[in-house]
Amino acid sequence: MSSTPTGNGTRHDSGTTELLVGVVARAHGLRGELVVDVHTDSPDERFAPGAVLTARRAGVPDGPLTVESARPHSGRLLVRFVEVPDRNAAEAMRGARLLISTDAVAPPTDPDEFHVHQLEGLRAELEDGSVVGTVREVIYGPGGELLVLARPDLPDALVPFVRPIVPTVDLDGGRVVLTPPEGLLDVT
Repeated sequence: MSSTPTGNGTRHDSGTTELLVGVVARAHGLRGELVVDVHTDSPDERFAPGAVLTARRAGVPDGPLTVESARPHSGRLLVRFVEVPDRNAAEAMRGARLLISTDAVAPPTDPDEFHVHQLEGLRAELEDGSVVGTVREVIYGPGGELLVLARPDLPDALVPFVRPIVPTVDLDGGRVVLTPPEGLLDVT
């Protein structure tokens, strides 16, 4: 089983969920190019020419940005947007969060693969139905993916996202079923 990092989900006032796909780090050059820190596993798709993203900046209404071009640069992307014609406009975009709607993300074709936003918020329960918490987020450790379970009145628990421990992901039922080894959910 695996999860696909599509970005951090945030719920918008309209009730739709948006995913963070990048953050503008700074302007580059004089023609409006932006250095973007990528927060998606599909940068070729999300930053393809013609793709439309939502720019969110503090104190400024959200606005659409249409990708004109993108190219790799030192582990980041250099992106030109139609709506950002010059250096001054690019400077004003510093720190902008670049978002897409979850509706724009196709579901995985592999039944054992899930997008992070699909897992976050699921109820975590044991095989006997007792609830142990809620999936707060998915983190990527050196040994693989971990579900972070928010537990009432207890510290968060880290659960390896592997089939022997998480044998069931029931998106329609809003839950994951756990079969944790002894001690995994104990408070130390």
